Amino acid sequence: MSAPLPSYYFPGNDIVGPRFREAGEMVLDQFHRDGRVDAQWLGLHPREFALLWRLAAQPGERLCDQQLRTEVFRIMEGPELGAIGADIARLRGKLAAAGAGHLICTDGDGRYFLEVPPDHGLSRPAAE
Repeated sequence: MSAPLPSYYFPGNDIVGPRFREAGEMVLDQFHRDGRVDAQWLGLHPREFALLWRLAAQPGERLCDQQLRTEVFRIMEGPELGAIGADIARLRGKLAAAGAGHLICTDGDGRYFLEVPPDHGLSRPAAE
């Protein structure tokens, strides 16, 4: 007979704030650290998820590389300087494969933002 697992075996939920964030047809799930479009999971790397989570906090807000490095990764300077562009490129590919490549945009000054139609979710918590 199997003994019951100790209560600490399944740690408590460490999520602070909302579990879900919507941006257009994409739903981000903080528990799974991934996003989905309809039933298709995006398969996000933790860095990619962190970037999308921040961009989805305020769709339309334009953020430069330095702002994203500071706010998302707490990096002020260093060798990771070009990494944001590479992460965004991978994100665009994953979103495009799910039919939502139009969500992540870059303005004329090289700042990144999520373009969400006004009739879609504006980063409000999804129904749990």
